[in-house]
Amino acid sequence: MELLTDTVKSPIGDVLLAAADGKLIALEFAQVRERFDGDLRARFGDCTLKPARDPFGIGGRIRAYFRGDLSALDDIPVDGGGTAFQRKVWNALRDIPAGATKSYSDLAKAVGRPNAVRAVGMINGRNPISIVVPCHRVIGKDGSLTGYGGGLDRKRWLLQHEGALLV
Repeated sequence: MELLTDTVKSPIGDVLLAAADGKLIALEFAQVRERFDGDLRARFGDCTLKPARDPFGIGGRIRAYFRGDLSALDDIPVDGGGTAFQRKVWNALRDIPAGATKSYSDLAKAVGRPNAVRAVGMINGRNPISIVVPCHRVIGKDGSLTGYGGGLDRKRWLLQHEGALLV
């Protein structure tokens, strides 16, 4: 299988993306390139990563987001793989609009599993399509910034970029 890859320059560091069949299948910060490549190979086996300029227009939409068009990410088709429950959590993340946040317990309630806060948190942390599937919009119940694979400074920047009020 051939996966198309691109690198997007951003104010918070280079972002790597992978796409196939018209869908975004992975998005990660370039500083963890080995993990990005390893996750793709674990998911797709013996795949070929082929650099491409703006595959399916996805890179352009990510660039537009960083330039301030917060709605540019809304309709990007995604396929993060995963189990049915993981997909349910990742889909619920896409329902959190730019400028808004939810707590992990709010997210667990939104997917119909109010007692699965810890599991929802782990799934959020394994999101293979950061920023577009906005795991950065999930915060602690007390409004504090908690865990983000890209680092809390990036999470803070993303939330401020989107106009979210932070404690």
